[in-house]
Amino acid sequence: MSNAVKISPSIMSADLAYLARDLHAVRNADYIHIDVIDGQFAPNLTYGVPVVAACKRATDVPLDVHLMIDNPDDHADWFVDAGADLITFHIEAARHAHRLLAHLHDRGVKAGVVLNPATPVCMLESIIEDVDVVMLMSVNPGFGGQSFIEGTYAKLNQLVALCREHDVHPLIELDGGVSVSNAAEVAAAGADLLVAGSAVFGAADPHRAVAELRALAESGLSKAGA
Repeated sequence: MSNAVKISPSIMSADLAYLARDLHAVRNADYIHIDVIDGQFAPNLTYGVPVVAACKRATDVPLDVHLMIDNPDDHADWFVDAGADLITFHIEAARHAHRLLAHLHDRGVKAGVVLNPATPVCMLESIIEDVDVVMLMSVNPGFGGQSFIEGTYAKLNQLVALCREHDVHPLIELDGGVSVSNAAEVAAAGADLLVAGSAVFGAADPHRAVAELRALAESGLSKAGA
């Protein structure tokens, strides 16, 4: 857990016909979030290696690649080679999570795991000391524009407690339904890397939307620490 909140706009809500333009608009972001969905692990089919590589060419903002795929053990290297700076994969899909985390670190990228809404935090007990990031899904994976699952607040509290128990400080990433209406609350609960799609790319001024989300989140973080 860090002392500042980071924002990762999701290109799922960008206009792919003008992707370079949209990436330039959010050059004040901390990461660019890319959801790789294979149509098997989650009910959608999105982007592959060429889009990750295109984003790498189009922006200097680090790439946050979220693998929603059945076989991350076999394919994570493709996305490292394409330019990912951070790779997260689902604990529900990985055959050997510890081995994959170590391999990604050996490849020189940050690595983390993702929990679906119905997956308990206790699944991280044996690997919490090996992750750079833990992402909690606050919607069910597959599609953008879903409503935030309110039970995520309790899960954030559980994850923060687990990190304190092990004296580790991974980034806690939250993906799904993040907006100006809840950015302060989720940051106060422990999230410090917020994925936002429609809240950013659906705004009239995406650059300003990133700044507003960050300011709101950091205000919530400050209040929580007061």
